[in-house]
Amino acid sequence: MRSPLSSKHRLALPAQVAGLALGIQLALALSAGPASALSEIKNEEPPAQTLPAPTDRDGTQPGAAVPAPGPVVNPSPSGNAPASPEDGQAPAQTEPARPGDGGLVNPRVDPDQPAPEVLYDLGKLPEPVRRMHDLIVEACKSGDIEKLRPLIGTGNSMTQLSLTEVDGDAIAFLKGLSGDSEGQEILAIMEEVLNAGYVHLDAGTPQELYVWPYFFALPLDKLDARQRVELFKLVTAGDYDDMKQFGAYIFYRLGITPDGHWAFFVAGD
Repeated sequence: MRSPLSSKHRLALPAQVAGLALGIQLALALSAGPASALSEIKNEEPPAQTLPAPTDRDGTQPGAAVPAPGPVVNPSPSGNAPASPEDGQAPAQTEPARPGDGGLVNPRVDPDQPAPEVLYDLGKLPEPVRRMHDLIVEACKSGDIEKLRPLIGTGNSMTQLSLTEVDGDAIAFLKGLSGDSEGQEILAIMEEVLNAGYVHLDAGTPQELYVWPYFFALPLDKLDARQRVELFKLVTAGDYDDMKQFGAYIFYRLGITPDGHWAFFVAGD
């Protein structure tokens, strides 16, 4: 999660620049006036590192050389490249994505708001939610990942299994997430997620959801000792430290709507 810092590269000065420096020193020695800053000295020679000037739309070529390009700006978090400037106008600035600012599967934790209540009693779930919860757990316990197929569904109502589009068969995709070829590791993770406490989010709104595990909606640095033990059933202490630096729980989470639709089972940010 933490990307290593990129090393700084030193650019070697070409021989022409060394000769230019010697000429400047001689000129300064002969001058009776005060010495000028290097940034104020005008050189008739072209810059040492230049690229050919781009061709304009009308086919003409500007006379001035252009400097070597700077660092490439990364695309926006959504995966779309920034809009190209038109008629000399700068593209609109895109606000950086914040941890957890990603809709239903990535809640944004607001430290100024009270944390949602952590629930463990499955008897408090609406009957459709409890039924879907139990069906998923039963499929996980069977060890046969194919038993998830009717619960995942198809088409527009299909369970979201990735933060990006899933190409091909949903069960084959889940098997690909698993460390074993039969998908039993991912079944074990899914069952462990559903054995954790849950939270009820956005009650009474179109976004209402029941989500496991509850770490999904709590600030990780506010977890007490007992809650950290529960978290370590799903992730390592190293994962926990990384996620604290990121600012959100980004391991597997599972959401079910009040009418019993299995909305998502995803990981990542």
